[in-house]
Order: sequence, then C-alpha cells, then structure tokens
Amino acid sequence: MKQNLRAKIVATCDKKIAQKGENVGLSFYAFFTNKNDDPETLMACATWWIETHQLDHFEKAIKIRKMVADGL
Repeated sequence: MKQNLRAKIVATCDKKIAQKGENVGLSFYAFFTNKNDDPETLMACATWWIETHQLDHFEKAIKIRKMVADGL
C-alpha cells in the first residue's frame, strides 16, 4: 500500500475516532470521496481490505488504524 494512502487512512481513522469514540466503525469507502476520481487507489484499498485481510464491510476504526500503522 502506498504511503499516501496509509497516511490518509490513519488521518481518517483518527478523525472518526475523535468525533465518535473508539467504537466507531467504517468501511474502506470512508477514505474516498463519492466521486471515483482515483480508481487505482480505490482498488488497492479494496484489495487490501477484502482479499488480503478478509475484513468485514464495517470494521472498528481503531483496528484499521493499528493494522495500517503496524504495516500489515
């Protein structure tokens, strides 16, 4: 996963956790705008989320943040 996507995921998770608490869940769509303006990055994130880690559609933001920060 590219460093810019990692940084965006961590920042989004931090923001959601700050707004709604540690139990907030999110999907990989949370890291993108409603426009499909970066399909390559969207697919990279989807592959990481669905194929590589077989995560559920919604996961705890704190879990995703830790996985990305730990380089998984």
